[in-house]
Amino acid sequence: MLDWKNAESPDATVIEELAREAIAGLPPEFAGPAAQVVLRIQDFASEEFLDELEIDDPLELTGLYDGVPMTEKSASDPQHFPDTVWLFRRAILDEWASRGNVSLGALVSHIVVHEFAHHFGWSDADIAAIDRWWE
Repeated sequence: MLDWKNAESPDATVIEELAREAIAGLPPEFAGPAAQVVLRIQDFASEEFLDELEIDDPLELTGLYDGVPMTEKSASDPQHFPDTVWLFRRAILDEWASRGNVSLGALVSHIVVHEFAHHFGWSDADIAAIDRWWE
């Protein structure tokens, strides 16, 4: 059993490790391309992201895909920035604590799959086949 009296809050490294495990666990046809997407962990979403999404509370945004979905890319269109999946540690920890019935690994995996769904242009059925959370 975890010694909660001496436990520390999971840091960005822990969140990144859990996210990379989730990416590696994607079906092979997606895991390779997903590994090419930049993964960034921050405590909170930037004001720019929050304003763009019209979100007032930074604890409401646990993750974000920033890029052009693969279904919309064209070889003739220049890409000015790399596709990036952002995970927001404090919002993730807040959701984890408020749920109280899911492991941190399961929550991070769910968020990662959701963000990569945006990258790959997956349908709800595609997501449900990979992440049972969506059923």
